[in-house]
Amino acid sequence: MSLLFQPIQAGPLELPSRLVMPPMATAKAGTAGLAGPELYRHYEERTQGGHVGLAVIEHSYVLPSGKAADGQLSVADDSVVEPLRALAAVIQKSGARTVMQISHAGSAANAEVIGETPVGPSAIQNPRRGDMPRALEKREIADIVEAFGRAGGRVKAAGFDGVEIHSAHSYLLNEFLSPYTNRRTDAYGGSLSGRIRLHLEVIEAVRGAVGRDFPVLLRLGAGDYIEGGTDIDDIRAAARAFAAAGVCILDITGGLMGYNPPGLTGPGYFAPLSEAVKSAVSIPVILTGGVTEPEEAECLLSDGKADLIGVGRALLQDPYWPQKARERLA
Repeated sequence: MSLLFQPIQAGPLELPSRLVMPPMATAKAGTAGLAGPELYRHYEERTQGGHVGLAVIEHSYVLPSGKAADGQLSVADDSVVEPLRALAAVIQKSGARTVMQISHAGSAANAEVIGETPVGPSAIQNPRRGDMPRALEKREIADIVEAFGRAGGRVKAAGFDGVEIHSAHSYLLNEFLSPYTNRRTDAYGGSLSGRIRLHLEVIEAVRGAVGRDFPVLLRLGAGDYIEGGTDIDDIRAAARAFAAAGVCILDITGGLMGYNPPGLTGPGYFAPLSEAVKSAVSIPVILTGGVTEPEEAECLLSDGKADLIGVGRALLQDPYWPQKARERLA
């Protein structure tokens, strides 16, 4: 059997294959941020056949002030639970596991969308998008931590197999991690231990809401690709801290410059990052970026670049990609 379609255990989460449908925004949730028939069909089509091991639901905001764009899914209040329960069921009936990604956009939010000035660790312009933010006050940070915890509880209540915390693509947690956007001089800035303090508080809050046995993943922007951003030594140390805090899978992608930084091409273009993180932790690592052919995914796994492979745009374009891949690698 090919490596891509072998099962893998990640803490309490047992996955039937190593093929991951990564989180990709669809803007199908409407103004209220609720899941509905169009979104159900989207995920049902791409997980049919039981070949996808894990489907990660697109980033979903934990607070209205952390909304990234119109049409984004919400996990910000209890009204979302029943529609999300139907979404989880649609995916799980195929045999795939599914987790929801919970997020706060930080300074990547647009003032027109959220109706207020975006926030960040510091008043530093987001390098990718959004308006000039204002720096968060400590009491506001505490509110955000609580919101992540409540969102994690809603994900569990909706019947998902786990929850993924979003710290990538220039969103809030990524901004706290990066010295480029985090110029704070209090306990949430400075050294790496300060810049990951918010992450550890969020992990703890989510754990408090979901319990010790519910899988918690973290999507880690492991490279900012901008001068003054994170370095790989910090990323490896952060990865170890997150694993020690109870994260069962690290989902590796880009940081401040997004999921497709300028100049990076080819299958598995984040492989140097995922390989570095994989060597630092004992938990499984996901690699996503530029994989379009089954043989590419197989090669990245056999070369030890990651433990699971995310296939995004190819699966978005062809819902039958997993089935075709299994046949080709048989």
